Amino acid sequence: MTPNARFYEQLNTFLRDDRRLAHQILHELCSQDSHLILRSQLQDLIAKLEGDGNDERLYYNPLIQAMQMTQEGALDAASLYLAVRPSIARWSYILIHLETMNAEPATGSDYLAFKERLVGENPDDHFMLEVDLQPFAREFPKMQETKSIGRGVEFLNRRLAGGLFNGGGQGEKMLLDFLRMHSYQSQPLMLHREVNEVDQLRGLLRDAIEFLEERDAESLWEDHAAGLRSLGFEPGWGRTVAHIMETMSLLLDILEAPSPDTLEVFLSRVPMIFSVCIISPHGWFGQGNVLGRPDTGGQVVYILDQVRALEREMRDGLKQQGLNIEPQILVVTRLIPEADDTGCDQRLEAVAGTESVRILRVPFRNENDEILPQWISRFEVWPYLEQFARDAQREILGEFGSRPDLIIGNYSDGNLVASMLARTLGVTQCNIAHALEKTKYLYSDLYWKDNESRYHFSCQFTADLIAMNAADFIITSTYQEIAGTQNSAGQYEAYNSFTMPGLYRVVHGVDVFDPKFNIVSPGADPEIYFPAKECERRLTHLFPDLEEMVFGGEDYPGTWGVLKDRDKPLIFTMARLDPIKNITGLVEWYGRDKRLRELANLFVVAGYVDPKNSNDQHELEEIHRMHELLGQYSLHGQVRWLRAQVNRERNGELYRYIVDHHGAFVQPALFEAFGLTVIEAMSSGLPTFATKFGGPLEIIQDGKSGFHIDPNHGDRATAAMADFFQRCQEDPAYYGQISSQALNRVEERYTWKNYSKRLLTLSRVYGFWKYVTHLEREETRRYLEMFYALQYRPLAAKVNR
Repeated sequence: MTPNARFYEQLNTFLRDDRRLAHQILHELCSQDSHLILRSQLQDLIAKLEGDGNDERLYYNPLIQAMQMTQEGALDAASLYLAVRPSIARWSYILIHLETMNAEPATGSDYLAFKERLVGENPDDHFMLEVDLQPFAREFPKMQETKSIGRGVEFLNRRLAGGLFNGGGQGEKMLLDFLRMHSYQSQPLMLHREVNEVDQLRGLLRDAIEFLEERDAESLWEDHAAGLRSLGFEPGWGRTVAHIMETMSLLLDILEAPSPDTLEVFLSRVPMIFSVCIISPHGWFGQGNVLGRPDTGGQVVYILDQVRALEREMRDGLKQQGLNIEPQILVVTRLIPEADDTGCDQRLEAVAGTESVRILRVPFRNENDEILPQWISRFEVWPYLEQFARDAQREILGEFGSRPDLIIGNYSDGNLVASMLARTLGVTQCNIAHALEKTKYLYSDLYWKDNESRYHFSCQFTADLIAMNAADFIITSTYQEIAGTQNSAGQYEAYNSFTMPGLYRVVHGVDVFDPKFNIVSPGADPEIYFPAKECERRLTHLFPDLEEMVFGGEDYPGTWGVLKDRDKPLIFTMARLDPIKNITGLVEWYGRDKRLRELANLFVVAGYVDPKNSNDQHELEEIHRMHELLGQYSLHGQVRWLRAQVNRERNGELYRYIVDHHGAFVQPALFEAFGLTVIEAMSSGLPTFATKFGGPLEIIQDGKSGFHIDPNHGDRATAAMADFFQRCQEDPAYYGQISSQALNRVEERYTWKNYSKRLLTLSRVYGFWKYVTHLEREETRRYLEMFYALQYRPLAAKVNR
């Protein structure tokens, strides 16, 4: 149901004719402790009303129907606003005048201004800056169906292929020019420059295929180079005759009658990506002694696994294309002179397990051109990014000898830097969020001033808006990361409309129906995370250490507690000790649940046990909370807490060791953008319970390949765990059933091989459309440059003052 004229007629009839029930509902809403209303509060109110015996009166009630679809609301003594989300990524706003009991539609701008007034700002300021990017996209193709969200490249190919190649030969000529321009170090890779007419190309393709049909399918380009070059073709069509003929036939099909699928397959074979730049400025980025440090965790693991997979795929692809070119990948991050024992003070570092991937570190410099010597929080990096981008560009060009073919940004800071580099270098830009802070903290935009000294959300959200709209394409790990679920908004969706009172309001920011969004899910390193049943690959030499780690005494370094009953299965969790990861929440759930404590032990790997070892405020608060809970529930003997472990090979074997003891992995985060530890655990065959808020909702098929839990209802989560262990006692085969289905799920959907192949295909396809159409969106970029200069720069300059 989407609010329309008929709906408002029904709603006003109800408010007028059934005033007693209407007053009851509105009175309950106005009795909330806050002027801001959460969806959960509305759902609880509906359940309460139904429990009071109002079922029949509520079933067709238009106000209840609207409340069921409301994501949030706001009210004061005179007005109630409901932000209604009738379907994924579609919003409407309802205003109810409480004095007159009359309802009318409102605009998103009206609703944002109302919220600003609630927090003490002046909504009558007619010069309040409103950010509206919608006008720049009026002529740009947009998806209409929610099922298409995250499938941007498929949509573009369908929409643009037909139009491009039905314009009197214009599209065919653009495709010809696109192939003629491809070269490597001035060496053409597809066509001679002399091939400049489409009809000429058609004839040459037919001649080449006829020439090759008489040759051995497995013979190489080199064997027939003279004949093919005489026809105008250069190496790059394929290594073998069979591959060359397939590629040429695909192009002939496109010139004859293009289809989206054929176009994508052909473009995936065009040699376009030889050098890739990965941008990740914040944190301690390295290969040793960095994991577990502040701001350093999953993103580092993700990127290192990503570049290993990308290099393999690039090398394999270039070989298939018949080119003897060495792919190059640079991970550009921050150089930290005071690096402890991390190696983050090295300018260049080779990435283990690769042939030509390097970490390039560039220092942060202040306004006096002085190098910052020490680590700083990801929330404090904003004043340094513009200079970092300039310095990094010079270093990148020096290392590559030319501009890169693709730039990939990571997290808010890396994506902003990537947008600067892509703009000045004229390179295709891909963004990966990893996590968007805006959705981690309740009302983080509305109360940004309260958090500014600690988090500097004004800089971060502004950077996000700029980078998201500047990117050529965005990849996410899951659908819900973009657009959420039927009942909850997605992380990117949350950037479409919001306000930072006193700064600016966004009425149209990020449109999730934009075809730049694509879902490309990562995996876990298969050399480290593999099934426990693969006995011949197990790291058996680590077993004694793992035994001591899990079941040893408190003399084991960085440990609290011992496990008295070794026969109980293990509940295992491993994450940063950060409020959003909710490790202390899991400990509290476990402490309260007598049945679960009888069935299983709890093994926690997170943060530091001794608060003297941490200098991170978030972690310190969680450490103290952990100690408080462990004492409050008398958990010694049932809980073992170990400091963060940074050896990935040992961690991989630890997952399998937990499988050996018929345990389960629990990821209790309040929100998890993707859930790499979930993939790692499932890749080991470990039954997994994970938060339903975020990526695990899609990774896990509830009750089949794992289990969803609601971190807001810990009692239900522990009941589900207890039921699992109880069933495993009664039916030993059940454990193996869940384990096998977890392995199948990962193999089907979450591997780095699939990821790297898809990412490179997307890069080629978006690069093509950027060349032959106006996907660079110059008007949008000019608007974003103005927004950067007038908003971001002054905000960044205030950080650390």
